[in-house]
Amino acid sequence: MTEVQKLAEFVHAADFHKISRAAVAQLKIRVLDTLGVAIAALDAAPMVAIRWLTEALGGNPEATLIGGGRTAVDRAAFHNIALSRYLDYMDSYFAPGETCHPSDNIGAVLAAAESADASGKDFLAAVAVAYQVQTRLSDVAPVRARGFDHTVQGAYAVAAATAKALHLPPAQIANAIAISGTANNALRVTRTGDLSNWKGLAYPEVGKEGVFAALLARAGITGPAQVFEGNKGFKQTIAGNFSMDWTHEDLESVLRTIIKKHNAEIHSQSSLDAALAVRQQAGFRAERIRTVRVRTFQVAYDIIGGGEEGDKHAIRTKEEADHSLPYMVAAALLDGEVQPAQYTAQRIVRNDIQTLLKKVTVSPDADYSKRLPSEMPSSVEVVFDDGTKLSATAASYHGFHTNPFDWNAAVEKFTKLATPFTGKRLGDRITDTVERMDRHSVRDLTVLLAQVPRKQLNSTTQANPLLA
Repeated sequence: MTEVQKLAEFVHAADFHKISRAAVAQLKIRVLDTLGVAIAALDAAPMVAIRWLTEALGGNPEATLIGGGRTAVDRAAFHNIALSRYLDYMDSYFAPGETCHPSDNIGAVLAAAESADASGKDFLAAVAVAYQVQTRLSDVAPVRARGFDHTVQGAYAVAAATAKALHLPPAQIANAIAISGTANNALRVTRTGDLSNWKGLAYPEVGKEGVFAALLARAGITGPAQVFEGNKGFKQTIAGNFSMDWTHEDLESVLRTIIKKHNAEIHSQSSLDAALAVRQQAGFRAERIRTVRVRTFQVAYDIIGGGEEGDKHAIRTKEEADHSLPYMVAAALLDGEVQPAQYTAQRIVRNDIQTLLKKVTVSPDADYSKRLPSEMPSSVEVVFDDGTKLSATAASYHGFHTNPFDWNAAVEKFTKLATPFTGKRLGDRITDTVERMDRHSVRDLTVLLAQVPRKQLNSTTQANPLLA
């Protein structure tokens, strides 16, 4: 058997009853968290534009769009993953040399599972497959240092999970994974330099193509059977040599993922806790700040602190702001929180935050780097115009391994994000359905997601705010 065939056997054998109670609870928390973040993005201009395009293209109405309407499964996957990805408020996973966001797969699995009239148990099993495949490939085959994006491993995960949701046999699962993995090798430039809308759309694209790969496989199309180990395959051209024994894998990787407390890039979470702790200390006066010094671990410095992925002080857009540690720390110090409101165009360009973020310096700390991933150490020191200093440190945050979200915390975050769109009654019904997902069908959930209000579109190009 080839390596992709062995992976396909693992996927085919995956079953809800093999998942521990603790992992099932966390899978439900991830689904609720993802839906809340998605609903909260419904009125964002790029998401309205994507909705406009989706409706303009049309499609066989097999899957529900969050906010109502139906379209083809792959297009629904793109739309719904884009919503869950836009705010950059999703879960994360730390691997040596890689950081990924396994909840990015949920929108694709939801669309595929609905089209197959899957049970809630089958849906959760497919989501567990996505988490296992993406996290484990991120562990053994990181690609960031080679110039590729973390969506590369996701191409294998989303195809595996959607093929599972579609109830495909092992041979077709293998073909789906092979097609998707061969075709979707994205460049890391997505997240370096001046960031564009594509930062939040790279995974929706992979999700869409992973679903389409599964549909192709179901129609009888084959893919490269040696996608991993073959001549010019994944190992030889991108990842380097690695080994994976899928016969020894379980469905528990969701327990190793973490959820964001702050609406900010994952590596910033402890720094923001430290900044907020400084803000609460006696003598803090934002208008008197002379400098802010942030120490953090190397990966955070490289990605959001001004290291290898570019300077983070020229901030003009939401995409740049939520990947700039100077901006996010300045927002925490000025506003006392980092939530979607801190990323509006009006907030980003205001003089107070533009001035303060330029006073923030970020440096890597070798000791902090050694303590990752069991901790996320960071320190923030604020120096005022009279020379006085306030400082705080943090090594964890609520949502990290050491202090994970329970169901109540997940509901609190969902309610804060989604209720302005859903109202209390619909929000409660969505929450209750996810909590009892193993007793529901997927369509019980998507019927509710279709009822979430959104901006009304018309048939003209003026409905697209990016073209207006």
